[in-house]
Parts: sequence; structure tokens; C-alpha cells
Amino acid sequence: MSESEMYSRAEKIVDEKIGFYHHLYSYIFVNLMLAILNILSSPNNWWFMWVSFFWGFGLVSHFLKTFVFYEKFDEKLRDSMIEKEIEKMRRK
Repeated sequence: MSESEMYSRAEKIVDEKIGFYHHLYSYIFVNLMLAILNILSSPNNWWFMWVSFFWGFGLVSHFLKTFVFYEKFDEKLRDSMIEKEIEKMRRK
């Protein structure tokens, strides 16, 4: 792998990680604001927990994709799909 390919790959990984952190910060800030709004407007009905739960599910999915399964699936799967497409083109 050339230096420019390594740089490009590293840049993509860093962008994915930064995207996750932006998602995390948004989740914390918005859910904190919703919790405050919920407490002030209807303290007996904890509706903000539903938003936190479903958005949290998306956040966990984003975390897994970014930090756990990124190397295992993204590049290997992509490379094998490229090889299959090249083979199809050669057959034509």
C-alpha cells in the first residue's frame, strides 16, 4: 500500500471517529435539554426517556460501526466486492 493510499485510508477512519464524537456530543446536549424541558413541563411523565432510548440505540450502532466492526467488515468486504466486480467485468 502506498503512502497516499495509507493517508487516504487513515483520513477516512479519522473522519468516521470525528463523526461519531459529534453524534455523541449532540446526543448528550439534546437529551440533557429534553430532560430539563421534561422536568419543567411534565415531571410525572418521563417522555424524554423514549427519545434517549431510541437515539441511544442509533448511537450504539454508530459506535459499533466506527470502533468495533470497521476494520473487520468495511475494508475486507469492500475489497472482496471489488474483486467480484472485476471478475464479472472480465467475463463479459
